[in-house]
Amino acid sequence: MHIVMVLTSHGQLGATRKPTGVWLNEFTQPFYIFREAGADITLASPRGGQPPIDPASESDDADSEANRRFRSDKQALELFAHTSRLSEIVPDRYDALFFPGGHGPLWDLSQDNESKRLLQAFDADEKPIGAVCHGAAAFVYALGGRGRALVENRKLTAFTNEEETASGLADTVPFLLETALRERGALFQHGPRGQAFCVSDGNLVTGQNPASAGRTASALLQLLGLR
Repeated sequence: MHIVMVLTSHGQLGATRKPTGVWLNEFTQPFYIFREAGADITLASPRGGQPPIDPASESDDADSEANRRFRSDKQALELFAHTSRLSEIVPDRYDALFFPGGHGPLWDLSQDNESKRLLQAFDADEKPIGAVCHGAAAFVYALGGRGRALVENRKLTAFTNEEETASGLADTVPFLLETALRERGALFQHGPRGQAFCVSDGNLVTGQNPASAGRTASALLQLLGLR
């Protein structure tokens, strides 16, 4: 099985000029879960090359065993430093698509035409698609395999308005993700703030927040028959 993990290339929190990017554990925990299940992994991003990492995701409060493993894993670091461009990804060569979060996707993946291309192709073939936290921003303006909004009448979750307000960034982000998904017809569900919560609906698997990364990755593997 071959999984494409799509990472943000956007590294700035709007007009604040403060850094953002990938929320590291939302990448590292699924990465190792996928790898240990025997999946081949390709990393891709809109610009290719090294994605930015949100420094807050490496703070003492947010750090994790998977992050520490990643920082000493030369093979994984090399892979991360040389992501493919999304435009280079041929959907027929892959079995699943996964979007880690971090605030960056609100700016780039939500608008990226190559990301939309991949989502429509994977959904048309009913291949598993996963996202955790702000990774679901890639879904907002994407079409599904039937030519309608990808999220229309589909159960999913993502970083909630309550969680965004608690992060102090509700007035900084270009849109509130929960609101945007609901406006596109999503049947939005959520658990308690900050706690792991995952939703599966057909080929779509989503996790609410950083605590949900591992559960979301495992749910994707179940769809692939690897767990």
